Amino acid sequence: MSRPPHPEAHAAQPSAISRRGLLGATTAVAAGVGLGASGLRAASASAAPGTAPFVHAPRVPGWTDGFHFGAATSGFQAEGFSPDSNWRRYTDRAARTGRVDPVRNSVDFRHRYRSDLHLAAGMGLNTFRFGIEWARVEPQRGRFSAAALAYYDDLVAGIRSLGMSPMITLVHYVYPGWVADQGGFLGPRTLGDFERYARMITARYAEQCSMWISINEPLVFYGHEKEIGALTDADMPRFLDRVAQAHRIAHAAAHDANPQARVAVNEAFLPAVTPVTDALFMNRVLDTLDFIGIDYYYGAALNNLTTIAAAGGDFAAVRPQPDDIYQACHHYAQAFPGTPLYIVENGMPLSDGTPRADGYTRADFLRDSLFWLQRARGDGLPIVGYSHWSITDNYEWGSYTPRFGLYRVDVLRDPGLTRQPTSGVDAYRELTAGAGPSANYRPVMAPAVGSFARIPQSWTMPSRVDGPRAQL
Repeated sequence: MSRPPHPEAHAAQPSAISRRGLLGATTAVAAGVGLGASGLRAASASAAPGTAPFVHAPRVPGWTDGFHFGAATSGFQAEGFSPDSNWRRYTDRAARTGRVDPVRNSVDFRHRYRSDLHLAAGMGLNTFRFGIEWARVEPQRGRFSAAALAYYDDLVAGIRSLGMSPMITLVHYVYPGWVADQGGFLGPRTLGDFERYARMITARYAEQCSMWISINEPLVFYGHEKEIGALTDADMPRFLDRVAQAHRIAHAAAHDANPQARVAVNEAFLPAVTPVTDALFMNRVLDTLDFIGIDYYYGAALNNLTTIAAAGGDFAAVRPQPDDIYQACHHYAQAFPGTPLYIVENGMPLSDGTPRADGYTRADFLRDSLFWLQRARGDGLPIVGYSHWSITDNYEWGSYTPRFGLYRVDVLRDPGLTRQPTSGVDAYRELTAGAGPSANYRPVMAPAVGSFARIPQSWTMPSRVDGPRAQL
């Protein structure tokens, strides 16, 4: 997941491009049309009259008819026992001053992955996304760890043995300490080192894995690098150039190992500013995107300016706007016509596991989100998969307070790291069995009024509950 670091850590460098900074840009758009946050309330859901039969979803060339239902995690956030890396160094340093929560051993996915995979399979999932930690498999330059590779071998085998397909992320903001010592992604040797790593991993799992994320959220990656002190404002153009080259390296490596591989980067969708983020990165690698990886978390609208809270770090205060996942899909379908769309990340935070004051649950969020994906598929959009962030609560880039897990884990207060199911578990099981919500389902959260997702289209063609739907 792409959460900004702890609020105090961010405050020292407010100009960083992180999800929080981009949300600030969204609220600036709102301010530009003379809107205020006071007096705005969540709209209550209203049932649309009647029901309509499902329409047939479009066939997507090169993809099977089966829809990918998944859940996700990442190495540094969940594995624990972190090796030397850019993020291990930062959190060790910042935790000593109280700027971030100590990572500890997170939810110990490293040793509990088998049972966590069973939790995923128990919901009927057929895909599991995880990240390989470059710092774990190559702790010294040019020297790969047999023990770390054996762990990932068993993880991949475990995913497949439970009837799921792996989706592997090569870099999720984290790289080895020795890469940090040579200048990170700006270092003159790093792209060559990354190619060695990418070719080894993609060749090793070529027969077991066909779906790859090269670099998780490049723009947010830059924001994190700036916030932890690795980059400056002036470094942004060169950093994005290097990350684009790294993606191309990973794409070539995966296709050399398996011509049927599908490789992408995933981009954080931010209402109103996504055309800018497309121009900054996605457009420059479009010819090497086998699908568009979409991360959708937050919306903004005339009747929902709660993203202001997220810009200040209070993510749980944001009112969910699940209908904008529909608008996000339309944006990418229009921006990158003919390219399959995959929701690589989607989730809803709770503050330290506390239920939302409005009563909206993780089960509601899942059903509503998949309803709107059915609507997008009903409009003929080539949506091939959905991955919920995350399988368990984990370390959200500086804090254990935001909780996104389908299973709760209280790292700071429960030494046993017990996995406790949320309402999302039974709901997701029901949704995978039914290819999404039933034909008579209507969203709990009503569509936003005046969405900023893709102005002017989201105003002239707003999200409609009563439009065509196709099963997932």
